[in-house]
Amino acid sequence: MGIALTMQEYLEDNHVAYDVARHGKTGSSAMTAHASHVPGGALAKGVVLRWNGSYLLAVVPASSHVNLDNVRKLVGENVELATEEEASMLFPDCETGAVPIFGAPYRIACLVDDKLERHGDIYFEGGDHRTLVHVSGDGFERLMYGIPHGSISN
Repeated sequence: MGIALTMQEYLEDNHVAYDVARHGKTGSSAMTAHASHVPGGALAKGVVLRWNGSYLLAVVPASSHVNLDNVRKLVGENVELATEEEASMLFPDCETGAVPIFGAPYRIACLVDDKLERHGDIYFEGGDHRTLVHVSGDGFERLMYGIPHGSISN
C-alpha cells in the first residue's frame, strides 16, 4: 500500500520534505520502532480518543502511552479510548490499526505530546503496517503548527 494518499497530500501541501522506507509487517508502533531501528521516542503514533460526542487524535511517542487524566485536564472530562473499529472508520485510506498522526486532513481534532518536540527527526507509520515516513523536526513542527501541545503521555 505505501503512504496513504491523504497523508501524502498533507505533507506535500505543507511543503514538508519526507522520506519513505519499507519494513517487515509489524503489529504495533513499538514493534515498528524496533524493526526500523528508530528510537521509540522519535516514532510518533496516533491514538484515537472519544471526546464529547466526537473524536480526538492524541499524538504521542511510540515508547509512551496516552495518559487520559492529563488529556482530561487539557480538554475536559469526557475522554476515553476509542475502539479500533471507530478509528478505522475515521481513516478510510489507512489499514486497520495504522492510525495516522495528522488530524487536520481527516477533519479530526488533534493534541500533540510535548515529548515529540525533543527530537531532531520524527518518524511515523504511513497508513499501513509496512511503511515508515521520516520528516525533520522542523517539518514536524510545521505540520503540527497551531495544534495544541501538552504533557499527555507517560
